[in-house]
Amino acid sequence: MVLNTLLKGAFLATLQQVACAVSIADIQGASWVSALSGQTVSNLTGTVTAKGTSGFWIQEARGKNAAISNGLNVFTTSKTILASVTVGDLISLSGKVTDFRSTSNPSYLFATELESPANITVLSSNNTVAPLVLGQDRSPPTQRLSGLDRGKDGWLSVPGNRSQVEVEDHKLYPAKYGMDFWRSLEGQLVTIPSPTATDFANSFGEFWVYGDWNVTGKNSRGGLTITIGPDNVPDANPETIIIGSPLDGTKNPTVSLGKQFSDITGVVVYQFGFYYLVPLTAPTVVSTPSSVIPPATIVPSKDECTITLGDYNIENMAPTSSHMPTVANHIANFLNTPDLMFIQEVQDNSGPTDDGVVIANLTLTNLSNAVQSAGNASAAYNFTEISPVNDQDGGEPGGNIRVAYLFNNAKFSLVPGSPAGGALDATKPQNGTDGVTLTFNPGRIDPTNAAWNASRKPLVAHWETPSGTGFFTINLHLTAKLGGTSTQGDPRPPINAGVDQRTSQVKTVATFVKSLLKLDPNANIIVAGDCNEYAQTRSVFAAFDGLLTEVDVAANIPGVERYTYLFDQNAEQLDHMFVSPAIAARGGIAVEHVHVNNWAASLSVRASDHDPSVAQLKIC
Repeated sequence: MVLNTLLKGAFLATLQQVACAVSIADIQGASWVSALSGQTVSNLTGTVTAKGTSGFWIQEARGKNAAISNGLNVFTTSKTILASVTVGDLISLSGKVTDFRSTSNPSYLFATELESPANITVLSSNNTVAPLVLGQDRSPPTQRLSGLDRGKDGWLSVPGNRSQVEVEDHKLYPAKYGMDFWRSLEGQLVTIPSPTATDFANSFGEFWVYGDWNVTGKNSRGGLTITIGPDNVPDANPETIIIGSPLDGTKNPTVSLGKQFSDITGVVVYQFGFYYLVPLTAPTVVSTPSSVIPPATIVPSKDECTITLGDYNIENMAPTSSHMPTVANHIANFLNTPDLMFIQEVQDNSGPTDDGVVIANLTLTNLSNAVQSAGNASAAYNFTEISPVNDQDGGEPGGNIRVAYLFNNAKFSLVPGSPAGGALDATKPQNGTDGVTLTFNPGRIDPTNAAWNASRKPLVAHWETPSGTGFFTINLHLTAKLGGTSTQGDPRPPINAGVDQRTSQVKTVATFVKSLLKLDPNANIIVAGDCNEYAQTRSVFAAFDGLLTEVDVAANIPGVERYTYLFDQNAEQLDHMFVSPAIAARGGIAVEHVHVNNWAASLSVRASDHDPSVAQLKIC
């Protein structure tokens, strides 16, 4: 009886041990959450491919299902455990399967890992694991991030957070969706051949790349621009990944747009809301784009009917800002001193000091003089702006940023007869003795409307040439993208922070434009500025459809060259110019985005995070 009991116990223990002997593929599975999450497993085997300060990675032979990763992160900070394994060791171990997500970032995805490793046995040493070579063994998809990005604008559809990846936990489709592709490689050792940077590095030295594989949206500098894909859905450029901090303690090199590097081998992980390749060692620079940034070919015309317009977010410009001479040089020698400059982020005379000062005449005088000096011009720009109510228009606290115009008074001037508006005065179009005028010139559009809460109010101006040809301008700086979710996060589509307010702001501007065109269908109207939104987020700009034409479209600028900003994997256009039907119908429109900042050799030498643009068009 005792013997039978002992044999039965041994048999059950053996069964339990067999049941717990699982593979890495069993743990990872073909969906977003591990089917074994929360369970303790034993007799798990794999070869150590990499080690870090908070764990190591193991890998088994590749399976036939490309949706299932054969690599796994083993999380531990125990120096004893870390010292017990070496890269190349084939080991067996036990541990608890966990789908980890930081409690402080619930919008991130889960990352599958093995915690509390124990019973580690080295079965053999000096083994080698050949990395998966991307672009050869497998290649990422090039259009969509997730099958849950439903809506005509895909990942840019509004509203965001209609569904969550972890809730639906659908099967992975790595050949179709970028997030699924990188999830199917989580924990694996891979090589990125001939990587190219799509942005500057962040403060931790991490940077986005694509490798030697098929990509879409590639611009002349080597970055990837947000475009509309062949399925009429915005292309999310999912074929990119972040290069993290090297595991061996070496430092990544200085990074800039289009810079190319030696092959990078490392492990794929999900951290900080994105998929990363954590390299075994830092790459070296193979090639660097030319440091010579060409100026615009557009130059001001002597023809009174032809005007040149510049647009530039000059990033928190105060009277003594160190970047003022650089910005002035950009305006004078790269934009060729346009007839009219739309500028954004002009701070008051005391800069970020929150002392109640709101006027910015000193800031604008200093900038105007700096442009004159940089271009050796015979005369300085005139300027006009409206000071905001103290601390009510957003931006850096105390800075009271606003939009403003610099203009060549010899080319045109403000139409006289209407007073300049104040911070809370709403200007409106009205019929005058000589045609349509403004009740305030310059003036603001509906400044007490809730659409403009804690945001810059548009500045409208009515101009005329010496012979009396008139035109209207509207300078925009829409509310910022602050507080959204990761493009590779759990909420799908991602939450686009501020999108509802930007949509309301565009509608308010469109209402004003309609009121102008109602009085004069042939009015010359130019709307330009920092919209803090991509043209591909079509729902935001829907109010402009059939009302205004974007200058890039009118000038037939290739989609891949329409960018003024870099963020993460994307080159993107946040700064836009639009014109009324009368201007669009005349034709002859030209525009250039001058990449004085985003083609810079490093992040530290940029004068602004935006590139300026210059356009030329006809008002008669």
